[in-house]
Amino acid sequence: MAVESTGIDLIEAVALLGAGVVAVPIFRKLGLGSVLGYFAAGLAIGPFGLALVADPETILHVAELGVIMLLFIIGLEMQPSRLWNLRREIFGLGVAQVTLCGLLLTGAGILAGLDPVVAFVGGMGFVLSSTAVVMQMLDEAGETSTPQGQNAVSILLLEDLAIVPLLAVVAFLAPGAADPDAPPRWLAILIGLAAIAALVAAGRWLLNPLFRFLAAARAREVMTAAALLIVLGAALLMQLGGLSMAMGAFLAGVLLSESTFRHQLEADIEPFRGILLGLFFIAVGMSLDLPALARDWPVVAAAVTGYTLVKAIGIFGVARAFGTDTRAAIERATLFAQGGEFAFVLYAAAASGGILDARTSTVFSATVILSMAITPVIATLARRWLPPPAASTEGVDTAADLQGEVLVIGFGRFAQVASQALLARGMGVSIIENDVEMIVAASSFGFKVYYGDGTRLDILHASGADRAKAILVCIDDPAAATRIAHLVRQEFPLAKLFVRAFDRGHALDLIAAGVDYQIRETFESAMTFSGTVLRRLGVPEEEAADLVQDVRRRDTERLELQITGGLYAGVDLIRGNRPVPEPLTTPKRPGQVIGDLPALAE
Repeated sequence: MAVESTGIDLIEAVALLGAGVVAVPIFRKLGLGSVLGYFAAGLAIGPFGLALVADPETILHVAELGVIMLLFIIGLEMQPSRLWNLRREIFGLGVAQVTLCGLLLTGAGILAGLDPVVAFVGGMGFVLSSTAVVMQMLDEAGETSTPQGQNAVSILLLEDLAIVPLLAVVAFLAPGAADPDAPPRWLAILIGLAAIAALVAAGRWLLNPLFRFLAAARAREVMTAAALLIVLGAALLMQLGGLSMAMGAFLAGVLLSESTFRHQLEADIEPFRGILLGLFFIAVGMSLDLPALARDWPVVAAAVTGYTLVKAIGIFGVARAFGTDTRAAIERATLFAQGGEFAFVLYAAAASGGILDARTSTVFSATVILSMAITPVIATLARRWLPPPAASTEGVDTAADLQGEVLVIGFGRFAQVASQALLARGMGVSIIENDVEMIVAASSFGFKVYYGDGTRLDILHASGADRAKAILVCIDDPAAATRIAHLVRQEFPLAKLFVRAFDRGHALDLIAAGVDYQIRETFESAMTFSGTVLRRLGVPEEEAADLVQDVRRRDTERLELQITGGLYAGVDLIRGNRPVPEPLTTPKRPGQVIGDLPALAE
């Protein structure tokens, strides 16, 4: 019997991993994000699909650890001072959004004919957005650390806090008699406060000494085990105190955010967080009751549409009231206009208390799951349809009537170094950049950089391109650099044009555009690097220089052949379509194998 159980477990494990590995890349390739891919994978292998996994509830309970670990990692990024600075967003923006959306959703439920208590429970459950979905989408978009991302984190934290009083309200509204074994309310509150105090005390006086002791023992696997122990122990402590496990993990992360072991903890937890969070989304997809959905599909469809629209309107209104611009308010509405994992907890408590019957609870749960599934699609479409955000030029000067004899377009790391010699020579250098943060940062080091997009002809005129002796294109966007090169060569043919090339393919595009000079900075730095390596390994100076020069010569010959339509014409080296390189004509030294070197894609 034990063998059979192990076999079934192994089949389920392989099915879960295989479904995620197959579905997620496909959905990401389609631009729909990994969250929807996980949902689809869960639906495919769940009890209402191929039935490879029969008990999604058990997997869902285990996979909730992924959400807990996600909150821990978020906490590691939130120093207490930073968290204090977000108090307005947490207790202002968060409370306003939960309150307004809760009232709107409850009212919508009453208008739909639900009992007021049922409408309240259904609406408040839908108010609690999915931390897992929102944070995963923000992370994929690279917006977690942006102001929009910080506001999202603040709202999610308040919603995690809100589950505690909501559960208390559900227990109060339950028609059944109170549990005689349950502790008095004042004692439950006292236990919760004691759990928080114990966690704070452990964070301040126990965790750092513990990790110093473990680090001194130099046992890498024990450090990983300790990291997991901290996360799960904090979650368990909060659960025993009647509070949210996710909130316990978040508080543990905050308490360790200023620790010297913070980065090590994040590296230890991250692999578990990613796997378990993906497993959580798969389990949610498996939990979708397709027979119940088929039976009540008009009700579920109306609930998903109505709740999502009503909540989105409420979120948009709160965002605008707090000074958020229209585009960001729409993005937040599309991101948060879904139910979340805590809704399942609230609905389960309401069902056990007799507030919701089994059918209503199933409809509410299906509504939440479908809303979570469609959120990535809605958010992706909204971002594609919305116009790009206008850059705020507050505090920076826009390019206008510049007079420099050299015009530098883009002021990243490459341009900062390249401009040093020109400035030291006393040349008049005009610099434009379309990244406001970069402009502000450059000003703190004494550089005068103007705001301007070099791909626009009117900006080039305003930047003095028609008067400049030389134009340096130093941006790290190959497509934009090529567009600028064509534009400059067509409109300002007298200016010398120098362009930073990304790779060999880009260099060929730039040469075709007629630039005066292009440089592949990775190639040049790699040549210097390899020469130094040879010398440090004992190769004589002259031989090392000859070897590097041989590589340079071969690269130049290949480039010339490609330009003139020779052996390499039309060959896409960047995508791996590489021919056999031509043999060297120079004699080899003993042990020197240069003729067999591969063609350089860089």
